[in-house]
Amino acid sequence: MNDAVIEIQDVSYAYDTEPVLEHVDLTVERGEFLAIIGPNGGGKTTLLRLIVGLLKPTHGRISVFGKPPGREPARIGYVPQHGNLAPGFPATVEQVVLMGLPHSRRHGPTFWSDERALAHEALNRTGVDALAGQPFAALSGGQRQRVLIARALITRPELVLLDEPLSNIDPYGRQCIVETLTALGADITIVMVSHDLGITASAVTAVAAVNRYLLFKRSPHPTQAMLELMYGVHDPNCPVRTQMAHLTTEDAPKDAERP
Repeated sequence: MNDAVIEIQDVSYAYDTEPVLEHVDLTVERGEFLAIIGPNGGGKTTLLRLIVGLLKPTHGRISVFGKPPGREPARIGYVPQHGNLAPGFPATVEQVVLMGLPHSRRHGPTFWSDERALAHEALNRTGVDALAGQPFAALSGGQRQRVLIARALITRPELVLLDEPLSNIDPYGRQCIVETLTALGADITIVMVSHDLGITASAVTAVAAVNRYLLFKRSPHPTQAMLELMYGVHDPNCPVRTQMAHLTTEDAPKDAERP
């Protein structure tokens, strides 16, 4: 049985003629908690959008649950970087979560009881069910983010993709979100873009460093080669000549030798 949830093979992507990702290979297995790390503009969000199916690769192949991206929407929960809801959005927490239903049977603003039950189940999983009747606009940043994660969970997905869920949130809120994600259990595969290496190291099972190219390791700790890929080499005596040089077999994708 193939346990791969996401398979990316030799994928490249360019905006117009500007390369963003090149020769990316990645396999994410069922139950993994993968952190995607890298500098701003390195291609992290682009990679997530390719997996969701919002973008199509310039070259290469991506499959999610063995199919092209976008074919299994109910099996995937997606939390975009900005949540696409303004803080002042006039809706209750429950209403925001119900927006995650892809094919609701509702008539106008009315939801069926089983739909509302799904919303409360998702809110309970993220620890904010007590806020169901509160205005979304009245919540703290961390509470809003957990509500948006609940919205992504309402379809009981097998894969959850999150783009910078910890950004602009206080340390306590970030810790609460990480604990929420780790509590979801091994039946859910998680892929999260994050800048916060310290707080994610205690939770993730694998890390991928992205800066045009991608390096992957099934460990919560980035390797030296990953750090050099992300931030460059600052020691003039270091024998590394390019970001992709001298990588170990464990660190490097099959096309890592390409400049």
